[in-house]
Amino acid sequence: MEYKDYYQIMGVERNATQDEIKRAYRKLARKYHPDVSKEADAETRFKEVGEAYEVLKDPEKRAAYDQLGANWKAGQDFNAPPDWDAGFEFGGGGFTGGGTRYQGFDDVDAGAYSDFFESLFGQGFHQAGGYQQQSGFHSVGSDHHAKILIDLEDAMNGAARSISLRVPEVDATGHVTTKERVLKINIPKGIKQGQHIRLSGQGNPGIGQGKAGDLYLEVEFNPHSIYRVDGRDVYLDLPVAPWEAALGATVKAPTPGGKVDLKIKPGSDNGTRMRLKRRGIPASSTNNSAGDLYVVLKIALPSANTDSEKAAYEQMKRTFSFNPRAGLGV
Repeated sequence: MEYKDYYQIMGVERNATQDEIKRAYRKLARKYHPDVSKEADAETRFKEVGEAYEVLKDPEKRAAYDQLGANWKAGQDFNAPPDWDAGFEFGGGGFTGGGTRYQGFDDVDAGAYSDFFESLFGQGFHQAGGYQQQSGFHSVGSDHHAKILIDLEDAMNGAARSISLRVPEVDATGHVTTKERVLKINIPKGIKQGQHIRLSGQGNPGIGQGKAGDLYLEVEFNPHSIYRVDGRDVYLDLPVAPWEAALGATVKAPTPGGKVDLKIKPGSDNGTRMRLKRRGIPASSTNNSAGDLYVVLKIALPSANTDSEKAAYEQMKRTFSFNPRAGLGV
């Protein structure tokens, strides 16, 4: 997938105002619209311009796109960084779906947008809640959405934390900026990745006597130094010595709840998986089933730096009739 430089496509600087972007779009849409343009690649260029404008006209999508950084070059191989949009607060709405309209011309089909666009602003981009519920002259504020990163330990034990969110907005000069919003939240024990924390009344203000919308925080975990998480289950790669795996042993193993004594059976192979029931992410108020901890044995070979260590390996070589490549037929 190739990176698309939307500013280059629109022919504007990265610090262009929203009005400058709008004027650039009008000029290019007139130039490349297939119904009137004589350019050989008019349809392709028109779609590119429509896609670029779809992002840059929206302060939220533009701020998210900008934070990818200015070092990317058009056509460069691109994969969206993990959790690239974490910490941004969005008002919802996703992309407009019907495409971009220009002065009576037909819409640009949003389904024709590139894979690059879809990877950033497709279904995973906060699309819910981009409307207001109206009743008479009163209107309920729309919901906001943000993705936050928390530590695994906070999900295991519950925690009170302060989080910082970046909220895109257009300043008085027409430039897109972000302001910081700090909130205190309670992380419930047993929450897992993909679940939401709802903050009532922290979305858009209502109109008249309408209530404010809510803020939904989608939870993801920070990468952990020793654990991996899959749903409610937690995985640990545990290094063991060759003799511990071959002869069996009782070893200390870390768990999210503290150290435990783990009994390794004789003859354990590399990759042997041991299950510790209910030592994964604990049950929560919405799910009464705790996850498990899976310990995966990883046989670690000691170095042979001294003469005695080398002699020990030589003794093993003479003692064992062992071909680790026998299964490959060699």
